[in-house]
Amino acid sequence: MAKEDNQTANTESPKLVRRRENRRSTFKLGRTIGAKRERLETANERAIARKKNKQKKYLRVVLTAIGFAVLIIILAILFQSLTKDNDSVLSEKDENYEPTVEIIDEAIATGNEITTKMKNYIGRAEKDFRDLGYNPIKVVIPVDTIREVDFYLENHPGFIKLIIDRDSAISVEDADRMLRYLSEKEILDFAYIDVRIDGKAYWK
Repeated sequence: MAKEDNQTANTESPKLVRRRENRRSTFKLGRTIGAKRERLETANERAIARKKNKQKKYLRVVLTAIGFAVLIIILAILFQSLTKDNDSVLSEKDENYEPTVEIIDEAIATGNEITTKMKNYIGRAEKDFRDLGYNPIKVVIPVDTIREVDFYLENHPGFIKLIIDRDSAISVEDADRMLRYLSEKEILDFAYIDVRIDGKAYWK
């Protein structure tokens, strides 16, 4: 009886499938079609995300390079304009102005000669006066003074004291303001106007 039960159990037990047949099976344990599709979609999304990140990085690099290029161009233009202005100012200062007015050197008896620097200053100051509508008629270099020149203007009784250490244009503008001030105050007679000190003007 026990023998028959064993035979029945043997007939009902599943057949063992050989390993080669398992390899041919179309089913894979632990894997589904949905999981495979999800894994493919995730990989595609990662690839797209990486591509977008590369594009963003490239765009940032390009924009940064353009920004630096624009900044360099602006700085170059500013530097060029400043250099041009400085060159024009220097060229104007270095330019030689030959005076046309009569120059009287009161110290000529001592044997001193008018220096090129003083002649150039007188020429510039003469031009500055003429640009403001004045007509210089003569310049006197007084004795016992250092670097002073006195300008005599047409239709004005006194003279203008200038010093060659100051810029001629600034000194002439100070003299013009003083002359207009005296005219407004109806002071028509004066001995001299002194504009040798920066920011101050005197008259007598």
